[in-house]
Amino acid sequence: MAHFDTEYQRLEASYSDSPPGEENLLVHVPEGSKSQWHHIENLDLFFQRVYNLHQKNGFTCMLLGEIFELVQLVFVVTFTVFLANCVDYDILFANKLVNHTDSSKVTLPDAFLPVDVCSARIHDNVFVIFILVISGVFWLHRLVKFIYNVCCYWEIRSFYINALKMSMAELPYFTWQEVQARIIEIQKEHQICIHKKELTELDIYHRILRFKNYMVAMVNKSLLPIRFRLPFLGDSVFYTRGLKYNFELIFFWGPGSLFENEWSLKSEYKRGGNRLELADRLSSRILWIGIANLLLCPVILIWQILYAFFSYTEVIKREPGILGARCWSLYGRCYLRHFNELDHELMSRLSKGYKASSKYMNCFMSPLLTVVAKNVAFFAGSILAVLIALTIYDEDVLAVEHVLSSITLLGVCITVCRSFIPDKHMVFCPEQLLKVILAHIHYMPDHWQGNAHRYETRDEFAQLFQYKAVFILEELLSPVITPFILIFCLRRKSLEIIDFFRNFTVEVVGVGDTCSFAQMDVRQHGHPAWMSAGKTEASIYQQAEDGKTELSLMHFAITNPQWQPPRESTHFISQLKEKVHREATGGQQGTAAENHAFTSTHSLQSESEPRSLIANLLAGPPSLASLHLGRDSSIINHLSIGVSEGTSALRSLSPLSTSLHLRGSFPSARLPRPDHPAVAAGRAMAGSGTDARTVSSGSSAWEGQLTSLVLSEYASTEMSIHALYMHEMHKQQSRGELSRHTWHRQESDESSESVHDDVEAIRNLPRSSTFPFATTPSQEGAGLQSSSQRRYGGTTESLCGGPRVQRTARMPMGGWSEEPHTGRHHDPVPEEGSEDELPPHIHKVT
Repeated sequence: MAHFDTEYQRLEASYSDSPPGEENLLVHVPEGSKSQWHHIENLDLFFQRVYNLHQKNGFTCMLLGEIFELVQLVFVVTFTVFLANCVDYDILFANKLVNHTDSSKVTLPDAFLPVDVCSARIHDNVFVIFILVISGVFWLHRLVKFIYNVCCYWEIRSFYINALKMSMAELPYFTWQEVQARIIEIQKEHQICIHKKELTELDIYHRILRFKNYMVAMVNKSLLPIRFRLPFLGDSVFYTRGLKYNFELIFFWGPGSLFENEWSLKSEYKRGGNRLELADRLSSRILWIGIANLLLCPVILIWQILYAFFSYTEVIKREPGILGARCWSLYGRCYLRHFNELDHELMSRLSKGYKASSKYMNCFMSPLLTVVAKNVAFFAGSILAVLIALTIYDEDVLAVEHVLSSITLLGVCITVCRSFIPDKHMVFCPEQLLKVILAHIHYMPDHWQGNAHRYETRDEFAQLFQYKAVFILEELLSPVITPFILIFCLRRKSLEIIDFFRNFTVEVVGVGDTCSFAQMDVRQHGHPAWMSAGKTEASIYQQAEDGKTELSLMHFAITNPQWQPPRESTHFISQLKEKVHREATGGQQGTAAENHAFTSTHSLQSESEPRSLIANLLAGPPSLASLHLGRDSSIINHLSIGVSEGTSALRSLSPLSTSLHLRGSFPSARLPRPDHPAVAAGRAMAGSGTDARTVSSGSSAWEGQLTSLVLSEYASTEMSIHALYMHEMHKQQSRGELSRHTWHRQESDESSESVHDDVEAIRNLPRSSTFPFATTPSQEGAGLQSSSQRRYGGTTESLCGGPRVQRTARMPMGGWSEEPHTGRHHDPVPEEGSEDELPPHIHKVT
């Protein structure tokens, strides 16, 4: 049990999302006045279904989708069995002649075996019978679940129509913020939650995202074994839908899981006295689930192969380059996700950063592969041109064996080769592209800054933004690899998992047990290096990594402007907005008389501290206009409309060329003329007590959707500005700490080893735990340029033999280790590591 020894600290449950005096409130409603929606027992499932029905565009669309999923399962199984047992391939391939009395032409039904022969072949094949039985049981389970879901969603449909006053035809035109506002409003009338008089936006988010917040926190604290060190491949990430499903099964809702229901952690996991016993119990459950995965591996593997074949074959034939396209990996979606961020909000944010991310990855074309691809494409194109010319001259050429196959394969070959040939007009500007990407994804390891041109940075970013072909391959291998990860990697973390749920679970009145990180409390989980200095009381184990608490808080506050955060969070938000406002207004005045082109060049290429980050961003550099930071146009699309100083500058960052104002950040900004058509929306965004959901509530469906889209774009722009500002402040603060630390070491050390000590001090600075990298002597120079490099705690699963890499001892929650001030040098301690990564899902974007 030595490997179970950790040093977690208990985090007191000091949160309450209720107004003063309502902490122990139980609302009493007379029996006669109770509505159908009074006191819904399982609000987690209820709110999740309300959200899902909205994202699926209503009851009819959801019903059709569920029916087609059942039909799809039957089709895949029956069609596969038919192809394997009921087709005479000798006739199909013309290897055997068919005797016809009326015609010499071979038809497709000639290749089908008689029914009795087909049935006999199926009955004689034990493996096929086994597959059919397993598929039948699974299909019946899906059918029962479908019937149950239809009944539940019919109730949700009734809730939308009768309580929220939204018809199914109009539902696709309402944003989620509008739906959420009406839910909060009807709480006063229906008392769907009896533990609170009023619901807040955070209450609803907590119930929808309770388990997802735990997963985001575990990835952030490097607790899940999803990062591995493989022979010849180095650091790799493996996080698939199958592995994610097993994690959730073990932790949240499976038999013997840590939660007794959707909203309550089992009481024994809240006490630390029996942690070793609970760890042993969890380890045994993980073992049995891993064995079950191993036994079901053949069936799951066959299903994965068949499903991938039927899903992607036609797409690949129609568009061969699809495998060379990229997508956000499951790990990337989890690593980049804010606490309390809904699926459609995450996908909207990542979709806006897709083009810039693709351009960044395309900057790293191999010159060798480019030369090879050009010549292979030339040879393949020459042969293809000849075959096409012969076919045009005489179509009987297609009747020659393998001619049509050759044409198809040559076309695929040319398409693949073209993906390795860069655009000759492309300009290599990785640093600017990475800054554009950061504006949307909001998270980026510190050691990427200044190293965007390095292949190490590109490889780490590829873990977030992977090839579609790699995603498909990982999903196909998942049934084989997942059991071994559960049995040999996850079991070793049993005690750490038990301690994590005990230390970072708090009970919120009217909500239940939630992840404490999801409270976004700067005082409890803030990080001093992310503008929380003096506001946080968190120990190094309680701090969220990569500024997750601070960025999540800003994102939630901007997305939900009516939310009233706690006092400490309110102070943090107002102080940050004030700083951004001061930078914007000061920068606008300072750059008014300067040459625009010089300012743009200086802001993009200067390695020194910028005169004003926000001023440089808002100056509207034309060189960034082609980076497509916005949805369809540039986020730095300079407008020549002089409405006001700071507001006009910030407006230039928006992808929409309108005269609206950013919401909440600049309440003092001057509005356009009173008769300006955007005044109403501008007031809504400037904090007048109105927002997207109320602005569009009195309009037609189209007008409401357009207005909500405009406000959503400006909220996204506002968050991008704050994310860039926070990263820049984090960079400057880390650089200042590095300078002070180096100066102190030079003053206090008079020996000839002072220079070596400075290098050691820099090497021992904390480094991003989620993206560790080993610094070699040849990389020390580049390491000195990184503004804030944090020493990784060593949690990578080593799957290669040979000598183990020497690194510092892993801290209990991984990710941060600091050198004591009293010591000079500490020898690295060899130890086993293990680390984590993340998932995907596409939902409706509003």
